[in-house]
Amino acid sequence: MRILIATAGSRGDVEPFAALARRAAASGHDVRLAAPDRSGVDLTGIDVRSLGVDFSALIESQGVSPLAAMRNLRDAVRPVMRGVIVGAAHAALEFRPDVIVWHPKVLSVPLIADALGIPHVLAEMVPATTPTREFPAAGTVTRSLGPLNPLTYRAASAAGAMFGREVGEAAEVMGVTRPRRSSAPAATLLPISPAILSRPHDWPESVVLTGAWRAPVTDASGPTDASGPTDASATPPAPDQAVDAFVHAGPFAYAGFGSMAAGDPAARGRALVEAARARGIRLLVATGLGGIAVPDDLRGDDVLVTRSVDHAAVLPHAVAAVHHGGIGTVQAAVAAGTVSVIVPFIADQPFWGALLHRQGLGPAAIPQRRLTAARVAAAFEEAPAYEAAVTSAAQRMSHDDGTGAALQVLERLGASQPSPR
Repeated sequence: MRILIATAGSRGDVEPFAALARRAAASGHDVRLAAPDRSGVDLTGIDVRSLGVDFSALIESQGVSPLAAMRNLRDAVRPVMRGVIVGAAHAALEFRPDVIVWHPKVLSVPLIADALGIPHVLAEMVPATTPTREFPAAGTVTRSLGPLNPLTYRAASAAGAMFGREVGEAAEVMGVTRPRRSSAPAATLLPISPAILSRPHDWPESVVLTGAWRAPVTDASGPTDASGPTDASATPPAPDQAVDAFVHAGPFAYAGFGSMAAGDPAARGRALVEAARARGIRLLVATGLGGIAVPDDLRGDDVLVTRSVDHAAVLPHAVAAVHHGGIGTVQAAVAAGTVSVIVPFIADQPFWGALLHRQGLGPAAIPQRRLTAARVAAAFEEAPAYEAAVTSAAQRMSHDDGTGAALQVLERLGASQPSPR
């Protein structure tokens, strides 16, 4: 089966799709990944089609503020989204897939799939598209609105309407007239572990909570995941020697905000270092795309600053992980058995911060505008009380096979569809 996987965004939006691409290719399928440039994800050994856009550069230039995005919609955001929406059409015409798996940002995929006469599968990275009465859409509100919860899911379609012109251009590439309505996904996959999010009872059967899409874990016998040996090209690079030495030198906390470049990164760095020192904890800081900066006067043997880290190699050794609460980092921390101290910035991050605290998996989230050394130090003090629950959740996650569950859905669809060629 020929599978086109299309994604858009920064590292957290690319990494899960790369893991799925590797798993599908290792299972004998012809797979192509259409993705942005410079995501920071190792794509070695994957057949990649560049979409010709750079979300990292966009974040570095304007940060992650929704207000900044609206101010720069025409000059910065719209050109990047055009590259994704129209580029996906060109990628599909070149590859002629049997099925397309797509990130919600790739708004043209339903139209593209209809033009090719093939099914498409939505990868709902966070629960924001499929309505349920059990909780509001991630990225809207954090408290349940009861019977009004389904209304919050209309926000996703409203956001998509902003790029109608670009979707129309994708239709021209496909040689069709843009329809008023495209087909619904043949299936919807959520790469989220049931250990973190319980599946709502009112979701249709076509919506599958697969478990996280993670790269294989490497041990002495080679790269494996929950289902056994997989693609050897997924072997992670050798660890950074300075990070490896720091991690194994004694207890430490990790702090990283990924692509959350907003506000005053130096003030955040100061608060984090002071909190760690107040609790007698060493601190490993990943600056990411600029979410944290550690002033020179605060550096010392107890603080190591680096650009990024391999979560799988670092988090299992940390006593706590301070992060922004993106679902990728949330799942990496829980899978590592590490208590999260979530500092949400935007979008779905407050949702995950509230959910983990409600389920007894971590202290209450600290909104980034309210981040202080005292609040982080208090969270560090609370963290041990959540260790048993997080360890239990990690054990449950160890049985997940997210990419395997996703691939089963795709293979069932492929078996039921005639080849488009």
